[in-house]
Amino acid sequence: MIVLQVNNVTKSFAGEEILSGVKLEVQHRDRVALVGRNGAGKSTLLKIITGEMGRDEGDIIIPKDVRIGYLDQHSGLDSERTIWEEMMTVFEPLFAMERELRSLEQKMADPSVYGDETEYKKVMDAYDALQHRFAETGGYQYESETRSVLHGMRFYTEDYNKPIRTLSGGQRTRLALARLLLSKPGLLILDEPTNHLDIETLSWLEKYLQGYEGAILIVSHDRYFLDQVVTIVYEVSRRKVAKYIGNYSAYLEQKAKNYERDRKMYEKQMDEKAKLEAFIQKNIARASTTKMAQSRRKVLEKTDWMDAPEGDEKSAAFTFHIGRKSGNDVMAVRDLAIGYREEPVSRQLDFRVYREDRIAFIGPNGVGKSTLLKTLTGRLPKLAGTIGLGTNVEFGFYDQEQAELTGNGTVLEEIWNDWPTMNEKDIRTLLGRFLFTGDDVTKPVSTLSGGEKARLALAKLVLEKSNTLVLDEPTNHLDLDSKEVLENALLDYPGTLLFVSHDRYFINRIATKVIELSPEGAEEFLGDYDYYVEKKREQEELLAEIANEQQAVRPAAPAKKANAPLDREAQREERRIRRALAEAEEEMAALEAETKRLEEELNQPEHADDHVKLQEIQEQLDRASVMHEACMERWLELQMELDEA
Repeated sequence: MIVLQVNNVTKSFAGEEILSGVKLEVQHRDRVALVGRNGAGKSTLLKIITGEMGRDEGDIIIPKDVRIGYLDQHSGLDSERTIWEEMMTVFEPLFAMERELRSLEQKMADPSVYGDETEYKKVMDAYDALQHRFAETGGYQYESETRSVLHGMRFYTEDYNKPIRTLSGGQRTRLALARLLLSKPGLLILDEPTNHLDIETLSWLEKYLQGYEGAILIVSHDRYFLDQVVTIVYEVSRRKVAKYIGNYSAYLEQKAKNYERDRKMYEKQMDEKAKLEAFIQKNIARASTTKMAQSRRKVLEKTDWMDAPEGDEKSAAFTFHIGRKSGNDVMAVRDLAIGYREEPVSRQLDFRVYREDRIAFIGPNGVGKSTLLKTLTGRLPKLAGTIGLGTNVEFGFYDQEQAELTGNGTVLEEIWNDWPTMNEKDIRTLLGRFLFTGDDVTKPVSTLSGGEKARLALAKLVLEKSNTLVLDEPTNHLDLDSKEVLENALLDYPGTLLFVSHDRYFINRIATKVIELSPEGAEEFLGDYDYYVEKKREQEELLAEIANEQQAVRPAAPAKKANAPLDREAQREERRIRRALAEAEEEMAALEAETKRLEEELNQPEHADDHVKLQEIQEQLDRASVMHEACMERWLELQMELDEA
């Protein structure tokens, strides 16, 4: 079933064509990615599909029964409700059905309806149909599903009553995504959904989207995320859209193969064309060969010669150099506490950094990763501990907020202010390598996009020639091509690298060590991101195995000394408590089995029309639940008595 068709869509801004003849199709359960450079028109195409923006030509076809859910990359909930209240607004149709069910139940109990067989059957049929639809649309599990999604987005039980207006921008964005996921649209459209998500949340979102019942259309620069989720890639480039089957890695491979194939075909055709032109030029004037030359001229004119294949668009090109080497020992961190106003977010941090290390710092949002980088470089004071620096260590710092950019002048002046002795030609040459050409260098820094500011900050970092680069989310705002250029530059960098990133693909390519931060310390892993994930999985499996072994073989109570007098009364009391505990456990097991039996009976098709029977079963279920709760309380009291004994 097709849920979206885009046919020959064209869009222009101020006379400049952004999209031309775009065709795109999404079927039910498809996982589709839109990729391309910043400014290629990806977000524009999404806005045209969702109706937020008009189109010059073409058609957008969406079946009437398909509901679209759209998350803009700058979305964030703005509400006076609490988190839980806002999530519950998604289920208002369920609440309306529930109210209607209660109303029908009252009608069935009404003697005037109960005594009228025709009217009673009519009400029963309506009740049965509505109850079936209520169950099918999640009427019995919406609360548990809401908790699951909120937990995945890192909102916990203690957060549910927080007013949304008190949340940060990043939290509001995550909440907007949670609300959209709970609404379960037939076509889920996400524009940069991985922004503001830490690695743990990203992993949860990947698994959720893999099992999502509807279709998904995603714009993202997170290559690891795309590899895990999508099965179709549409590339937006030079106003056109091209389709590739597979995930992001498969798209890159196919694109390279297609280009190589087209290049060879083009070269072969150009060789044939050159031979025809040479023959015509040589033989057109001779009486004996002029007819053959004219025949070949017709072939030359009628042949539809292919255009030169479009290679990669212009990319940034830069490398990082160092002015002088640091010592082998770059940094020793001991018992470090970091935070603001004497409120540590992480403490007891211990690690060492050696020359040419490439260390990725990872951990959940709020654990202090950016704070750590600023503390290590002296931009923030440490709260406790020591940071020992080796000889000749020179930091080059990249701030994800671009706070290092002054923003008071033009792009050219931004460089000139810090390097006043450079001549304009050299500055323009440098900026050209970061895709600032012509009038771009006279743009005010304050008007630059996020990607342009990122490239300008990297240009300044190149000029510093520092031997220790400290990068805070360097891939934020960069498109896929710019990320690859940055990675290649860092792989060739001869100095030391410390960085924070949520881009797992980037971590995999760059890191030789991963340090996981927590509020209580730091744990080091000698490898890339995949190695870190493997080791964490091994740790979890080992802990689970130990827990299972401890559960299976409970240690015997320590034997009392032979000469210690036995308190027979205490022994009798302990035996009584243990018997009572065993009886309580048996009773809970029996009640659980009874509850399961009743739940199965409640769902039997033969009872669907028998509301009296259903009510009777529900009352039995309620009694079993009350008894189980009372039994559990008794078990807990007995356990406390046993501990005291």
